[in-house]
Amino acid sequence: MTGLTTHVLDTASGKPAEGLRIDLYRLDGDIRHHVKTVSTNSDGRVDGGPILIGESFKAGTYELLFHAGDYLRAAGAALPQPAFLDLVPIRFGIADVTAHYHVPLLISPYGYSTYRGS
Repeated sequence: MTGLTTHVLDTASGKPAEGLRIDLYRLDGDIRHHVKTVSTNSDGRVDGGPILIGESFKAGTYELLFHAGDYLRAAGAALPQPAFLDLVPIRFGIADVTAHYHVPLLISPYGYSTYRGS
């Protein structure tokens, strides 16, 4: 499989992060170009397969912007104002368009983790 996928887990609740909005940008120097906006399903994944695939899956620098604060508030977390984590940007490069890039996010009100998954 080729393309870009993600998966978001709420480590505070021990459940998938359902309904979390994610904006995808392609970077051209310091300029961000919005590619698409998606949200996670009940499994913390995006419906419809990879976020990027086929002709749109090109080498370059990208950013996934996770709207963690909105999700955490909706899930009932008591966040301070301003929240410690609100928008979580993950900037990464795609070098091999024949590969699968999986960018998971583990989120809680006071921390997050990511890695290149499989």
